[in-house]
Amino acid sequence: MDKSETLIEKKIQTQPVIAAADEQEGDPDDSYEMMDQLYGNTLKDIQEGEVVEGTVVRISAEYVLIDVGYKSEGQIPIREFQDETGGISIQVNDKVDVLLERREDEDGLIVLSKNKADQAKIWDKIGKVYENDETIEGRVISRIKGGLSVEIGVRAFLPGSQIDLHPIKDMDRLIGQTFKFKILKFNKKRGNIVISRRSILEKERETLRGETLKTLEEGSVIEGTVKNITDYGVFIDLGGVDGLLHITDMSWGRVNHPSEMFSLGDRIKVKVIGMDKEKGRVSLGLKQLSADPWANASGRYPVGKRITGKVVSLTNYGIFVELEKGIEGLIHISEISWNKKIRHPSQIVSLNDVIEAIILSVDPPKKRISLGIKQLEPNPWNIVKDKYPVGTIIEGTIKNITEFGLFVGLDEGIDGLVHISDLSWTKKIKHPGEVYKKAQKIQAIVLNIDEKQERFSLGVKQLEKDPWEGISHKYSPGEVFEGKVTNITDFGIFLELAEGIEGLIHISEINKDKAGKLSEFVKVGDSLKALIIHIDEADRKIGLSLKGLEKKTEDDEAKKYLTVQEAPATSLGEILETKATPPEKGTRENTESEGAEKKGEPIKEEPQAEAAATENLTEAKSPSEE
Repeated sequence: MDKSETLIEKKIQTQPVIAAADEQEGDPDDSYEMMDQLYGNTLKDIQEGEVVEGTVVRISAEYVLIDVGYKSEGQIPIREFQDETGGISIQVNDKVDVLLERREDEDGLIVLSKNKADQAKIWDKIGKVYENDETIEGRVISRIKGGLSVEIGVRAFLPGSQIDLHPIKDMDRLIGQTFKFKILKFNKKRGNIVISRRSILEKERETLRGETLKTLEEGSVIEGTVKNITDYGVFIDLGGVDGLLHITDMSWGRVNHPSEMFSLGDRIKVKVIGMDKEKGRVSLGLKQLSADPWANASGRYPVGKRITGKVVSLTNYGIFVELEKGIEGLIHISEISWNKKIRHPSQIVSLNDVIEAIILSVDPPKKRISLGIKQLEPNPWNIVKDKYPVGTIIEGTIKNITEFGLFVGLDEGIDGLVHISDLSWTKKIKHPGEVYKKAQKIQAIVLNIDEKQERFSLGVKQLEKDPWEGISHKYSPGEVFEGKVTNITDFGIFLELAEGIEGLIHISEINKDKAGKLSEFVKVGDSLKALIIHIDEADRKIGLSLKGLEKKTEDDEAKKYLTVQEAPATSLGEILETKATPPEKGTRENTESEGAEKKGEPIKEEPQAEAAATENLTEAKSPSEE
């Protein structure tokens, strides 16, 4: 016989109403119908999804049999009654709440669930918390997309923005912790619950905020908790009010990052150094709790004192040295060496090195101390000035060649500069590398020494006499000169008068028929005569002219022609004959002119002959004038 039938039979026997019905007379079918009706009246009216109280009838290894007052019992898996260790605390006849999932399955048993009954009770409890605007306790289970998963009896979602008053970067550290929460959204059908911790904190904060602001005053010392660390400072919870401890107010010394001094949750004492009660802003200071080490820094660090300190920072422009906690000095890169070219301080020192230096200046108001390393040794520039006075000829090695000159090294470790303009009096040098090589030994003369600017000027061309010196005495305007063509440009022709001395025949001083075709008229290397028209010794310029030469030649011919007029009886035919007949070789006139041309010297006219020619030119008249 089936278990359910046996149970039904027992229940029928226990009902006196049913027994009385057996005694009644009538049709057997009517009896059975009446019996079924009476039995049905004894069963509970249970709806699917309803939580009811049941009685434990039997406990087996796999199931627990529960009687809920229905015509059949229900089986629930034993695992739903086990605790975390696998133990079972229920016994036969114990009362338990279960949920009716289905009235009967294929075996005729009703389907029950204890877990779902527990869940339903929890949802009801959470629903009441939500309706009454109460708080509920929960434990953070895991991190999920957008926030955290929290166990409050069922899983609830805690958005990242609702975790704390400030954004939390490391949410993983909250896993396993228990907090109180406010329910923001509740949807039982969808199984969706959204909770907030921030709303609770904000409420608590507002309560504390008013009390704290009443007691806070500028200058007061208060204890707080580090709640957030940033690159620029630390936020301290003072009790409903957050104060900012800026990185510059943490220590009189160097602080690279606030995390070097603080951790989240640290309890520290700070001083209120500024307040804005309307905006609720509080500025805090930690270093203000101790004396300012710069107050009497001038007395402890006089100028010229030799000190020892630790290298705490290296920059492109210098070295920061810690002299004591809160006081640092700067060794500028220019104060590292007298003569070495330091590109970066790391070439000389490293972080945490302990070094010596000299105090150069102290400025307590600006909290600055200037230090120097090179001052630990004598200044080589003082030695150089005494050893190499202006005009001294020195010999050194070329260390570097640049576009603007040569750097020549001396034994004292100082480099002197020979500027490109001081390499030659006459040669046009576009780049010193055309003439000199690195490591080449050369001689130079000291031109100038500037100790303050640390500049040592040398010259090579000054070893020889300037060929332009006295040039105005050697050459004079009006003289004819023959020289070699050294260059032809669009604006004229350059003639070499002597080694390193050139004159320019500007295009305006050349006849138009030749000026347009200079390259056809003359070639580089050709000899050419020109008239000196201008000399500027200071600017090293000599102006030459072909037009002037042609005019002078014509004037000279006219003068020679007129000289024959000195004899009154001389006829016009004799004058023309004299003009047409060249001087014989060996005569004084011919010998002097030829000699001058061969030597490359200007051809000079006799002053007396020139005066006579001028006089005769004045007296002579053409036949038409007579």
